[in-house]
Amino acid sequence: MELKVIHAIKSNPLLYSYLRVNSSWYSVLNRDSSRLKDMEKEARHYYKMTFPDKIERFTNQMEMISTFMDVLR
Repeated sequence: MELKVIHAIKSNPLLYSYLRVNSSWYSVLNRDSSRLKDMEKEARHYYKMTFPDKIERFTNQMEMISTFMDVLR
């Protein structure tokens, strides 16, 4: 694996933990280090850190607060 790829992985805790969970990426990155961006995308989907996931989480929190406020009335 290229040194810059190793440095990018170790400097990003999200990528580092994703790589530990999905070890198949070791061989993929050894063959083609340009696939690092693909791994980043998959890691964001895996940990639900995409923009739609954040919006959904916010919406769910707002619904929970609304329900709580209705109960208090």
